[in-house]
Amino acid sequence: MARYLYSLVFYLITPLILLRLWYRASKAPAYGQRIAERFGFFTAPKLTDTIWVHSVSVGETIAAAPLVKRLQQQHPHASIVVTTMTPTGSDRVKALFGDSVFHVYAPYDLPGAVQRFLKRIQPKLLVIMETELWPNTIHYCRQSSIPVVLANARLSEKSAAGYQRLSWLTGAMLNNLSKVVAQNQTDADRFLALGLPDDHVEVSGSIKFDVEIDNRLIAKAASLKDQWSQQGQRLILMAASTHQGEDEIILDAFKQVLNTLSDALLIIVPRHPERFDQVAGLCAGSFSTTRRSQSHTVDAQTQVLLGDTMGELLLLCGCADIVFVGGSLVDSGGHNMLEPAAWSLPLITGDSDFNFAEASRLLQQRSALLRVSDARMLAEKILMLGESEPLRQSMGTNARAVVDENRGALDRLLLAINALLKSIG
Repeated sequence: MARYLYSLVFYLITPLILLRLWYRASKAPAYGQRIAERFGFFTAPKLTDTIWVHSVSVGETIAAAPLVKRLQQQHPHASIVVTTMTPTGSDRVKALFGDSVFHVYAPYDLPGAVQRFLKRIQPKLLVIMETELWPNTIHYCRQSSIPVVLANARLSEKSAAGYQRLSWLTGAMLNNLSKVVAQNQTDADRFLALGLPDDHVEVSGSIKFDVEIDNRLIAKAASLKDQWSQQGQRLILMAASTHQGEDEIILDAFKQVLNTLSDALLIIVPRHPERFDQVAGLCAGSFSTTRRSQSHTVDAQTQVLLGDTMGELLLLCGCADIVFVGGSLVDSGGHNMLEPAAWSLPLITGDSDFNFAEASRLLQQRSALLRVSDARMLAEKILMLGESEPLRQSMGTNARAVVDENRGALDRLLLAINALLKSIG
């Protein structure tokens, strides 16, 4: 009964969802395209032994990339379908995998849309990245004997409380999961507290620790850093994946930094592409600003480089001396701090980092991560690091050590997935 009520409400609010799509399309036109796919209407190629991997947006897609590539190696005859919910996620799938996977938007969690989608791709297994749980999707997979794995699973205290309040709906959904492969024991315990059976939970660690940086990317980053830093004469700061409300704080801090380190360069990369123009205006109002998308030269007069291209975040991290991880000075839970850690860089984050709580704890434990709460503190930490190369090197070495010491989650996740695939033949 609970799921039927949920479905009825979903159908009733569908016009509002479409209205929101239209509004988002006014800022990012891609949201207005391929809407039929969201209702399960699309033409699929011929697929065999399909493994469906669902990643919501950019972060989850990047995290899923090593998993998808390993699945392709281990199951060469299987078709891989990768779904996302956002256009930026869609762009990442195409950039990472090209035509080696079939990409389509995931269906809205409406009974008809989900059933049409399953009929078209006929998956043997569904792998959901991190926390994207939908009652109808999981119900109809279970009804069709399609195992569902929640991979690299995390569950914050806030999200767990929300699931608990909706236990009348989420209880059955969680019990329909075949396996939850959690990032750490705290996440696993929260799933167990919600009623998930003990034998449905495993702890693998986070597959984001398994980040690998390609040698070609390392070489490209080194070349750019040499140019932009004037052969190492300028300190390069990076603010990665910033959110609305953070940019002003970061730019205020940078203004304070320039009072001491007058030739410093700031690379700022907004999380959402629809905000590129807005952030460009903020930067240009106070600083000599260059946009990465316009291919203008970063010279000695450039104070801010706006990273307004897609798919270059990892590259731009490699050009920095210090990285601030965005989504953490506002209540968004922070973003992936392990990519800059893999570059052996010192890290700074705000107080909101619940999306990466375990990684944050490990990095702080090894003195690789500093926390700040406002522009003054951010400026102080940047200056402290900027004026001490040995401190930057020490923190960066410790950050890389945390990444290296926690690798292996991907192998453990694949063992769980392959066991399920073997069980269904």
